[in-house]
Amino acid sequence: MKILIVDDEADIRETIASLLEFEEIEALTAENGLAARRLLEHDVFAAVVTDLSMPGMNGLELLEWIQQEGPAIPVIMMSAYGDVEDAVAAVKLGAQDYIVKPFKPDELLIRLKRILKNRELQDMMAAGQQKALDIEGWIGKSPSMLAIRNLLEKVAPTPSTILITGESGTGKEVIAQAVHARSPRAKKALMAVNIAGVPESLLESELFGYEKGAFTGAGSRKPGMFELASGSTLFLDEIGDMPMHLQVKLLRVIQERKIQRLGGTQRLPINVRILAATNRKLEERIAEGLFREDLYYRLNVIHIQLPALRERREDIPLLAGHFIKKYNAAIGKRVEGMQTDAIRALQHYNFPGNVRELENIIERAVILAEKKTITLKDLGMLPTAPQPAEMHATMDEIQKQAIINTLTRCDGNRSKAARELGLDRKTIQNKIKEYGLDGL
Repeated sequence: MKILIVDDEADIRETIASLLEFEEIEALTAENGLAARRLLEHDVFAAVVTDLSMPGMNGLELLEWIQQEGPAIPVIMMSAYGDVEDAVAAVKLGAQDYIVKPFKPDELLIRLKRILKNRELQDMMAAGQQKALDIEGWIGKSPSMLAIRNLLEKVAPTPSTILITGESGTGKEVIAQAVHARSPRAKKALMAVNIAGVPESLLESELFGYEKGAFTGAGSRKPGMFELASGSTLFLDEIGDMPMHLQVKLLRVIQERKIQRLGGTQRLPINVRILAATNRKLEERIAEGLFREDLYYRLNVIHIQLPALRERREDIPLLAGHFIKKYNAAIGKRVEGMQTDAIRALQHYNFPGNVRELENIIERAVILAEKKTITLKDLGMLPTAPQPAEMHATMDEIQKQAIINTLTRCDGNRSKAARELGLDRKTIQNKIKEYGLDGL
């Protein structure tokens, strides 16, 4: 990552460059806009920090060239106190931020790192839109998801039973599909049953099948899911809701690898890998007498615990980019991305519905978006993220902050602060009174 520093004063250029290099950020320098333009045409930078007033090509002219012909790159504008109005105009023309000279080194670092973080968010979202996934449906670079991925790579090729747990909407079925896709059974389709979605009176026949005449209406033999999944994988979703009497039958199937159809007498061998999932805490269900402990241990050979989306917020830009691409194709829209404040709002929302809720939000936002990028308004009634200081501040707010910074740096010395700001003592005294800064 490289930053371009543009200023006609050599000591300022070198001071900023040294500051960034101390933070292990590579920095190149240019004495004016023309020199900066030549560097930008032949090298790649993460951001530009440029002075406003320079001979040759000034900061505004450089910004205009970047906006029209140069690389898509964030710009921070530096300006003297008297040029603040021009700096605000620069922000309106596309600069990401501005900073008033003289400034503390930490202040520039904070602003630069914030902009680089915003760029990182945008890049992650773009990656979610463009990158081909080597595991079907897999999206996530957070430590917790990378750990699950590593575990998945080890266990997918085995025949072992896997228990997948996590809150509703965290992607348990996606993990089951990923396990199956990486297994020797991938040539056959994954078979899935949602235990909670099948009436209890039908669940036994759905799983194990039935013989002709097993009950009223059973006019012919029907194979169950265990037979249909022969040579493949059977995914038992919401296993925590399985009735107790069927838990006994499932336990026997896992132990003996044989099934018996409803109404039948013959025990049939099966060749099925079992994956089970639940959003319930099975240990609590066992304590309540609602789930068999012996079945729990049979299912829990390998345990994959999926984190809630609020526990891996760094994956939200990737997921959002993926869903934007998905619904652009489905709806016929051309949404290019999402504004940074909208991404941050998503990252500060707790998502009780997890990834499924995020997908619904993005689908709605793509439909409603009137611009090329999704805005906060398009997201609906999300609690918004705490935002950094408003870049498009009023002139009074800018002047007040500049005076606070300078007085602090000058240890409250009004005369010294006035000289640094280019004001006479009477003017700064009036401003201090107007802004309620007498305590500084």
